[in-house]
Amino acid sequence: MTKEENLPSTAASQTTSSKTTASPTSEDVERHWQGVVKRRSFLKGLGMAGAALSAGALLSAESKAQTFSSPGKLSAGDVALLKFAAWAEVVEADLWTQYAELGGVDGGNPAYILALQNLDGDMPQYIRDNTDDELSHAAFINAYLISKGEAPVDLDAFRNLQGSQATGAKNIGRLTNLLDLNVDLSWYTRYRSGQNPDLGTHFKGPFAIRNQPAIPLNDTDTPPTQPQPVPPATPQQARMQAIANTAGFHFAFIEQGGASLYPTLALKATAEEVLRVLISIGGVEIDHFGLWHDKGGNAVSQPLAGVVDPVTGLTFPNLNNPPTELTQTNKILPEPCSFLSKSLPLCSVIRPTLTQNGGAVATVKAFTADGLFKGQSEAFFRLAMQLAVAADSVRRGL
Repeated sequence: MTKEENLPSTAASQTTSSKTTASPTSEDVERHWQGVVKRRSFLKGLGMAGAALSAGALLSAESKAQTFSSPGKLSAGDVALLKFAAWAEVVEADLWTQYAELGGVDGGNPAYILALQNLDGDMPQYIRDNTDDELSHAAFINAYLISKGEAPVDLDAFRNLQGSQATGAKNIGRLTNLLDLNVDLSWYTRYRSGQNPDLGTHFKGPFAIRNQPAIPLNDTDTPPTQPQPVPPATPQQARMQAIANTAGFHFAFIEQGGASLYPTLALKATAEEVLRVLISIGGVEIDHFGLWHDKGGNAVSQPLAGVVDPVTGLTFPNLNNPPTELTQTNKILPEPCSFLSKSLPLCSVIRPTLTQNGGAVATVKAFTADGLFKGQSEAFFRLAMQLAVAADSVRRGL
């Protein structure tokens, strides 16, 4: 990886296609995915360790579910929707737990916390709250499945990845890898634009984050007790700030995925109660995205703009120099865009919400391209795609 690959692009961009992508069949998705898997050298495990959201959490969920049994069986389609939602929440709970261990209000890495607070003084509290939300979502959806006589989603067998070895991190197995991310920043441009990916527009982010950690690696590379002035005064302080800045953008990337996923799943639900579950949890994911959209922009505006990671060469440019419609950092609310048809007035909406752009398969692919599953086994990917294809194939019953 050369430093040039991490340098910012000269401008955010978007292109519009006159064609819309057809919804993939299960066979198309599986065939394409297997081709991707075979090309990925990162499908080798990085080690064995313990669990975070583990069998103990599932047993607790089962115990609570036994005290609440909602009448009626769920349709196979509603079960598929909830199982993928549970998969996504268990994955999110794992990654947010790692952020909270190091940078949350009770986190154990002082320099990382200070670097995060350079983005916003309340970052540690926000991280803990987001973590609590995802843990609650995972536990609730699994308990709800159990209450309906369905098996919960248990990913404990895949908690084999090595996480951070810096002060504050627990030495347990992880589902997700935050040590080498490729953060897709197209959401930044998309929500400032009047265009919609569901109507054929393709977006490019304002700069590129490639092969960059979002949490401290170890105490040698990122000393846990160093000060974190603005601007950073030493290479190690710049390194820590670049890692924290990456986290700020990664937070928004993860949560904008949930903002699109939940309404996409909800459109397929048959039972009113399942619809209620998906809409109610999805609303919180949208709230998360709005919060992190605001904080990410602080990494690319003064006084933090210009930070360069001395190890990877990643540069955080000043996106307000000059400010444009697609880059200025204080435009955090979704701009009105084309919706349903270009012949209708522009409307401020969550986008995308079509299955091929914001559904379950799209979520798995986006998380994989992000580098979140580097080191995971082929069995993990097979299960993820099995759940995703099942969810995307659901059609709402009457």
